Amino acid sequence: MIPPTVDGVHIAQAARYIAAGICMGIGGIGTALGQGFIGGKACEAIGQRPESVKSIRDSSFIALIMAETSSLFAFVVAVMLLFFV
Repeated sequence: MIPPTVDGVHIAQAARYIAAGICMGIGGIGTALGQGFIGGKACEAIGQRPESVKSIRDSSFIALIMAETSSLFAFVVAVMLLFFV
């Protein structure tokens, strides 16, 4: 049986592309908001206590790396949607 098409494009393939785009969009928005919040709070903390810049910077880098993992997971899911479903 031939899958249904609209103007020569398979509907299932179009749905996979749309789902991958939504996955990356939501994953990217969450990561961007989290990283912005982390950066803002780090700047506030450095402004209040300039003598502890090194510890604040190190802590904020670790927090930024943890926040970035959610976008990497969203990327993995998007790739799985595109190629393995």
